[in-house]
Amino acid sequence: MSWHQAVWNEPLIFEYKGKGRIGFKIPEEEELKKEISINIPEKLRRKEIDLPELSELEVIRHFIRLSQMSFGVDNGMVPLGSCTMKYNPKIEEEAELLTQNLHPLQDDSTVQGILEVLYYMQKWLAEITGMDLCSLQVPAGAAGELAGVLMIKKYHETKGRGNRDEMLVADTAHGTNPASASMENFKVIYIKSNSEGLVDVDILKEIVSERTAGFMLTNPNTLGLFEENILDIAKYIHSVDAKLYYDGANLNGILGVVRPGDMGFDIVHLNLHKTFAVPHGGGGPGAGAICAKGEMVDFLPYPLVEKKDGKYSLSYIPKYSIGKIATFYGNVGNVVRAYTYILGLGAEGISMIGKMSTLATNYLISQLKNVRGLELIAPYRPRKHEVVFSAKTLAKETGVTANDVAKALLDRGFYAPTIYFPPNVEEALMIEPTETEPKEVLDSFANAIKEIINTAYSNPKEILDTPKNTSVKRLDQVIANHPSSVTPTYRVKRLREEGKIGSLK
Repeated sequence: MSWHQAVWNEPLIFEYKGKGRIGFKIPEEEELKKEISINIPEKLRRKEIDLPELSELEVIRHFIRLSQMSFGVDNGMVPLGSCTMKYNPKIEEEAELLTQNLHPLQDDSTVQGILEVLYYMQKWLAEITGMDLCSLQVPAGAAGELAGVLMIKKYHETKGRGNRDEMLVADTAHGTNPASASMENFKVIYIKSNSEGLVDVDILKEIVSERTAGFMLTNPNTLGLFEENILDIAKYIHSVDAKLYYDGANLNGILGVVRPGDMGFDIVHLNLHKTFAVPHGGGGPGAGAICAKGEMVDFLPYPLVEKKDGKYSLSYIPKYSIGKIATFYGNVGNVVRAYTYILGLGAEGISMIGKMSTLATNYLISQLKNVRGLELIAPYRPRKHEVVFSAKTLAKETGVTANDVAKALLDRGFYAPTIYFPPNVEEALMIEPTETEPKEVLDSFANAIKEIINTAYSNPKEILDTPKNTSVKRLDQVIANHPSSVTPTYRVKRLREEGKIGSLK
């Protein structure tokens, strides 16, 4: 088996059959050599452990090969729409290491450095978003949504409004918005988009009532369009003393240009693992923040860092706080990564993020807007951080779907864009280039899509058979998406039998 074959057919480590091999041996203390009598019932004793016995070299090669089977933003472009998979500066990793010897139960006097970092992050994020105060308690985006929903609910409870049981959600919202609202027993009311792809203000005016608790919205929206009527939207929501909640997933498109607080938003949640270059994906952990303005500051989750007499302490509890969303201080390591990112860019660098991500998106649109088989969703106008195309014409004329285009991109050195989202777009391809990709990469990506589509019209089977150059070929999507159909071991066995993943010969 050649090295290249080994990379793309790497077996499970348990399938290596080495015996008696070790990486290194730790000298045993005399006390550990003494026999310890433990009464373990025979039926609980393993007859054979069958752990891999490998040298350090074999272990290193195994995990290096696994890493070469993976794809990340350090390998190439990851154009996942609404996820902002931007490059993460490596100095962030060095900064995060400084937090690993800290313990959350240390006395405040022994952790003044990290508390100072958290204090300034609270201030910086509030300034960036136009809010009054931010809590770093939330561990990720969905938790930030839940925190916002809890704050809105408690706000109305303190006003004695038991009838505020409706949460408005834009039909272009992220799927977790209605889920978060439902968790607190709100009735979710979808607000449709108009022909321009924006919130239909006429529908909004008809639906807003004394039962409205709030409106969950992101701006730019999921189509990459800026909600130009946002001041009117805020006015209608506030006319019944409901609250406007900002989903921060798309902040990257306006960062440093405009602020949610200036648009009339009362609560803002942020994904530090999107907008502020904390590593994203792979199961986490993410990091977030929940920010508030005006009277909503009183409902933020605690604790927050405050500064008195030159000393920092994690002691501030807002008057009507919803309580804790996570243990201790949140994901401090990732907050430090974001702190390093903001500190490195400074005000001038932050002000360029929204501009450069918008420029990248609109350059990509200029390369793809007239490609046969693709349709730009909503009338042509400048987008912000991302763009949504529909491949429904391509699918109808060639049988090649958005899913097939995504698979074919894998063979061409790109990660796939988001597909089939938002759900109100048929055969959706949602692309976010971010501000960190150079023009040459954007050109290569656009050319890859053009080449895929040209091949789809001339030889669709060539695209339908992709990916061919990845370690794992196409999976059974029904089984892959079913939560309880088969065990992981059975899946591995089945994939091996079908030749979709390799085994050690």
